[in-house]
Amino acid sequence: MLENCPIIKNECIGGDYYRIVFKAPEICPKVKPGQFVHVQIANLRDRILRRPFSICDATAKGELTVIYKVIGEGTAVLSKLAKGTECSLMGPQGKPFNVPKKNQLPIIVAGGYGSAATYMLAKQSPTKGRILIGARTSSDLILVDEFKRTGFEVLVATEDGSEGKKGFVTKLLDEIIKDPPSKSMSFYGCGPHGMLMAMGRILLKNTLSGELSLDHLMCCGIGACYACVVKVKDETKTDGWRFARTCKEGPVFPATAIYYE
Repeated sequence: MLENCPIIKNECIGGDYYRIVFKAPEICPKVKPGQFVHVQIANLRDRILRRPFSICDATAKGELTVIYKVIGEGTAVLSKLAKGTECSLMGPQGKPFNVPKKNQLPIIVAGGYGSAATYMLAKQSPTKGRILIGARTSSDLILVDEFKRTGFEVLVATEDGSEGKKGFVTKLLDEIIKDPPSKSMSFYGCGPHGMLMAMGRILLKNTLSGELSLDHLMCCGIGACYACVVKVKDETKTDGWRFARTCKEGPVFPATAIYYE
């Protein structure tokens, strides 16, 4: 679905991180946790390709929230767009997370932008579990207070030890698996590729199931260009794997379906 969406709010939430809220009454009712929108950024001159952004939240009022970091020309221009500016949004796109069942304790592992992509999942979960948030340093932590307000217990790890546990967020995952708070847990992950591969291996080693959102660079966002492919298992292939498009078959995949090299 294409919708021209005016900006309601576009504000810095710390460092290079921004929160932008669009008025998107047609897209919002269709959004599920883990999906994304493909945004045509206004005033980007000759850069015609859309940019994919995970949907952080979508409300009944038709307000769609995206959290982004200024890392290049596109996001730099986006950060300067004023209230009322219209951007064309295509979405919601991609395969979403499955919301946890009532008898499951959700364990969410989020690294960096992964916090934004998993916020709706925590918000909609009927049972409030734990979210493990990882970042390089404390200044890269986002949405910590927002997750607390959903009722989730928030555990933090930073690589430099500036906040929470020092080291990778997967250390927190290991600790939970060794001393599980519940016999029935459901696992979800979104973040850097290396973190997701490590998380997937941990789950498989402990015969646990989960869902991982393989956030990847995209061009078309509709499955036509094959620029966003990742390896998934396929026993019908000689090498035991094939390429899957994260924009169409993902970005969310079962941890057991991913091909780990």
